[in-house]
Amino acid sequence: MRTRTSLIVAAAAAALAFGAVVPASAAVHPDTSAVLTTGSAGGTAAAVNDVLAGSVASGSKATFYSSATGTTGVSCAASAFSAKVVTNPTAPGSATESLTAQSFSSCTSNVVGVSGVQSVTVNALPYNTKVADTSGDPVTVSPPTGSIQTTVVLNTLLGTTTCVYTSPSITGAASNTDNSLTFTNQHFTKSSGSSLCFSDAYFSVKYAPLTDTTKGGAKLFVN
Repeated sequence: MRTRTSLIVAAAAAALAFGAVVPASAAVHPDTSAVLTTGSAGGTAAAVNDVLAGSVASGSKATFYSSATGTTGVSCAASAFSAKVVTNPTAPGSATESLTAQSFSSCTSNVVGVSGVQSVTVNALPYNTKVADTSGDPVTVSPPTGSIQTTVVLNTLLGTTTCVYTSPSITGAASNTDNSLTFTNQHFTKSSGSSLCFSDAYFSVKYAPLTDTTKGGAKLFVN
């Protein structure tokens, strides 16, 4: 992620959050379909308070780089999120969720001077999540107030370094093709930390498959 030591953020979030999947226009659904359904497009509606979840897609990682085009930073082999359905109206429209948990683990760094990644923590949860069934099935994660915040603690040659990164919101895209949610180069800025912490952090991750754990792990679709 950087060349000094730190970076990462999440979010998000970044984390990240949600239950969704591909453009509503990509399939034909009954007029009575909810925005979020389980089992199939136009299937059983995800109910209010259902718990949705996702983990890093097989063969991929959650990455936090110091630039949108670089590969210096932190990579996490494991990441997962959990979100609760708040509203799920009839399509077309937008469903809302509450991102209640997001974790990152098995993280490594290729930043010069960094000997290890101690922790990556998404702060101040829960975050609001909006899943729209417009073109591209955008998924937006935002805080009730303030900013999305992620704290990264790194082990460096000079000791432990703590870097805090924030973003007003992050936006990803869902896909019914593989029941996934992808965030690409979501930008965070450093709000506190030593000079070893980079000024910018770019977060990317693909969660797949997205499931409704309340309904036995049925795959999630966006209509």
